[in-house]
Amino acid sequence: MRWKGNRESDMIEDRRGISTGKAVGGGGVGILVIALVVMLLGGDPSQVLNAAQGSPTQQSSNYQPTAQDKEIKEFVGVVLGETEDVWTEVLPKVGKVYRKPKLVLFSGQVQSACGMASAAVGPFYCGEDETVYLDTSFFNEMSKRFNAAGDFARAYVVAHEVGHHVQKITGTLDKVHRAREQMDDAEYNALSVRLELQADFYAGVWAHYARKDLELNEEDVREAMVAADAIGDDKLQMQAQGYVVPDSFTHGTSEQRVRWFLKGWNSGSPSEGNTFQARQL
Repeated sequence: MRWKGNRESDMIEDRRGISTGKAVGGGGVGILVIALVVMLLGGDPSQVLNAAQGSPTQQSSNYQPTAQDKEIKEFVGVVLGETEDVWTEVLPKVGKVYRKPKLVLFSGQVQSACGMASAAVGPFYCGEDETVYLDTSFFNEMSKRFNAAGDFARAYVVAHEVGHHVQKITGTLDKVHRAREQMDDAEYNALSVRLELQADFYAGVWAHYARKDLELNEEDVREAMVAADAIGDDKLQMQAQGYVVPDSFTHGTSEQRVRWFLKGWNSGSPSEGNTFQARQL
């Protein structure tokens, strides 16, 4: 993957080194949902809940970015810029106009319009403020815990979250959230899986069009497949608890995540990623 020297997005906000404290109050349903997701993915939900015990106050520190910190920001900026270029061109083909999301880099914990979140939740997209949130330490976690290393494995993560932004623009994300009130947990989890697999598909569509500019090759695609495989619900649950509970899946199995990414990579057609055909929203 060749990325150095490419255009960087101007939609990145770097909050690394800004500590987020707590005052009395705060919390909310959104925090409980995030904590549940963390638990299902093998994380410690108490980190999220403890971070949400109060309303946030932010304090600057004497954070000085290292050369590696600067390079990661540059890398994320280039990947985000590539997603902007691709979706600005591709989305009008399905009748939608692309608007750029913001991407916030943070460390430790962050306040979003969807609530307070800690790094334990991993990268996430908040539709309320149309922003991707990324603690870049997750990249190290990918490498050490999941053996998913490489630039394109990291690019896949960013592209997946931007895929949720595409869902926001097309209206799918809001439809799924509204459907929550009409379903039990198992039904909604199944719907959540479809949402995540479609975001994987959109990541593949992006890669289909970005392959020339980024000079992607088979090894790059393999890195993305390894990452998608490593963060399937079945593998994460097996690692965390030694058994799998399909009804609690929220992101899809390893096989599903790889398959939908490759479907997007091979087709390049956003209209072929309808994972909701089996259910009317």
